[in-house]
Amino acid sequence: MTTAIKKATFKHVEAELFQYHETKREILKRREEILHAPRGRDENIGGGRSSEPGRPTERIATRLLSDVRLRSLEEVVDAIETSFEQLPEHYQEVIKLKYWSGKSYTWAQIADKAYVHPNTATKMRKEIVYLVAAKLGWG
Repeated sequence: MTTAIKKATFKHVEAELFQYHETKREILKRREEILHAPRGRDENIGGGRSSEPGRPTERIATRLLSDVRLRSLEEVVDAIETSFEQLPEHYQEVIKLKYWSGKSYTWAQIADKAYVHPNTATKMRKEIVYLVAAKLGWG
């Protein structure tokens, strides 16, 4: 396990875990906005070349790659997915129950459903959050 992270970082990572499915939807929405955005006006009045590529495919690719918000959302989703895939199945079950079920289970209820001791469930929580934080470079 990595070194301790700040309490605010821990809470932020947990918030990202809770919002994982919403973040994936937001990524799709943002991509659609970029793909279907009207071409901006050419404000290059004095001549010379525009800084944006002239071909539509290149222009869209450039926008997709340079959109800071999109890249940030994708980074969070990638960190969560990579962490989830490398965790054992019983850890994945804890993530599904606590963060993705849409229900407000207590840690005691999660421990019961995952067939682990409540202390083990909270240790798993900490390990999950630390792993995601490390993948994001936040811890």
